[in-house]
Amino acid sequence: MPKFVTIGYGTREGYDRTPIAVRNAAHAHDAKLQKDGVLMGIAGKPVQVRNPDAAGAVTEDGPFMGAPLPVAGFAIIEAADLAEAVDMVSRTPCAVAHGVVEVWPLEQP
Repeated sequence: MPKFVTIGYGTREGYDRTPIAVRNAAHAHDAKLQKDGVLMGIAGKPVQVRNPDAAGAVTEDGPFMGAPLPVAGFAIIEAADLAEAVDMVSRTPCAVAHGVVEVWPLEQP
């Protein structure tokens, strides 16, 4: 089955202004996804890794990519196709609480 990487973005303000019943339903949906085998986690502090010309790894704290909303979390999901993956994430906290979820097909060689 195809796999997808999802990245959720959102702010505390957007979350707080979402009705509690909607938030609770979104968290229940996340719990069901996890019970069904979705690998999901909250975003921690990133580190950048570079190894120019394979001469030695150099690290730098902080994200490389930027977005208008902060990264909230990640998941690896399996779905029959992109439409099913979109449906699965459309009821998650970031999607319903004024944030956004990106869905990236995980292409494997």
